[in-house]
Amino acid sequence: MEELRVHPAVKVLRYVFLIIFAAIFLIPVLFIAFTALKSRADLMTSPFYALPEKFQWDNFLKAWDQGKMSMYMKNTLFICLVKVPLGILIEAFAAFALTRLNFKWSNSMFAFFLIGMMIPMQATLVPLNILLNKTHLVSTYPGIFLVYVGFGIPFGILILRGFFRTIPKEIDESALIDGCGDMGKFFRIILPLSMPAIATLVIFDFMATWNEFLLAQIFITKDTMKTITTGLLAFKGEHSTDYTLLNAGVLISIIPTLCVYLLFQKYFVSGLAGSVKG
Repeated sequence: MEELRVHPAVKVLRYVFLIIFAAIFLIPVLFIAFTALKSRADLMTSPFYALPEKFQWDNFLKAWDQGKMSMYMKNTLFICLVKVPLGILIEAFAAFALTRLNFKWSNSMFAFFLIGMMIPMQATLVPLNILLNKTHLVSTYPGIFLVYVGFGIPFGILILRGFFRTIPKEIDESALIDGCGDMGKFFRIILPLSMPAIATLVIFDFMATWNEFLLAQIFITKDTMKTITTGLLAFKGEHSTDYTLLNAGVLISIIPTLCVYLLFQKYFVSGLAGSVKG
């Protein structure tokens, strides 16, 4: 059966539409870049969409030094490098149990996990604050890991459970014949076959953790532990805000998430497709 040929005009219209769609999303980034490259006087006298009269490249150095961005980025990177793998491992164990261990209440347990996606984060702030204060975990890494991992578990289980269900059960039987137990099957077969879904979760989880503001603002009070999102508030003074340095800091802060996306993006579509199919 011959493949249907797409008319050249349709191809051109498709690419034109995609270019326009991409441009719409890039416009805010351009405005941020224009602001980051202006002097304060230029910002006050020219429209926000106007090009800088003179490019102030030293704004990025000032933002890095004055805003202590190196410290805040190190803190955020440390949290991401611990929380993301730890969270995905816990979610993978839970998804493996729900799809491979065949216990009686697996569907009910899955529904229970999904309830966590329906609870607004704001509704949990008071009980979480009481819990972390009583356990002396405010402004500690164990406390912030506990909160971040807990909020990420429902979505991670949803993605991994769907992908695990697409892996044929015949593989389990072959592994059992070869002498693989449940842990061997999990680490040697299921996880390697699930790399697209895991890469998708890495992108989502890293970006969500890196950009998280509310929980970090409430549960991290020490300046030496603050994350990049709360650290950017250093550019906001009591009476004014230095928007040029703030926007320069914003552009610096998106570099790690952009690198993670570019590194794992080839698995992104296949990971989501497998999760939805499952």
